[in-house]
Amino acid sequence: MALERTYVIPLRPETQKVATYRKSKKAINAIKKFVTRHMKPADAKSIKIMNEVNLEIWKHGIRNPPGKIKVNCRKDDKGVVEVQLFGKKFREAPKVEEKKGLAQKVAEKVGTKIPAKSEKPEAPKAEEKKPEAKAEPAKEEKKEAPKAEEKKETPKPTEKKPEAKPAEKKETPKPAAKPAPKPEEKKS
Repeated sequence: MALERTYVIPLRPETQKVATYRKSKKAINAIKKFVTRHMKPADAKSIKIMNEVNLEIWKHGIRNPPGKIKVNCRKDDKGVVEVQLFGKKFREAPKVEEKKGLAQKVAEKVGTKIPAKSEKPEAPKAEEKKPEAKAEPAKEEKKEAPKAEEKKETPKPTEKKPEAKPAEKKETPKPAAKPAPKPEEKKS
């Protein structure tokens, strides 16, 4: 059961006490102070001012907040107080459905029940447990042993590719110096 009330919160007396460049910030603090006094939340951190209220305060900038504001306040069972602009509806918490894992989907098709994470598995009764313990373990061990051997044979070795090494700079031999051309003899 939630407690819901409507208030007209006076902001002007609080915003006149501060410099013009702090007025909208002071108006938000005045709302928190007013709601704390009138709605008695669990603690100061459990007051949630909705986005519409904040936008209404900051509509004309930091220097010109409204002189008063009409709001709806709702307090839930945990002591959390939500402050919403008058005339707007409170947002309802979305219902979260748990996603089913592969094991749960298969169990549904087969018809068995696998407990969810939140549910505790049921412990089998002591009377049912004793007959199973005597007859079944020997058979299960024989069946499981060959499976373990088969699994050991199946892994295939993976081939590792040789890592590419960065190319090393090799010094290339400089070409041999060409012999200087012989001066040609002049024919006379």
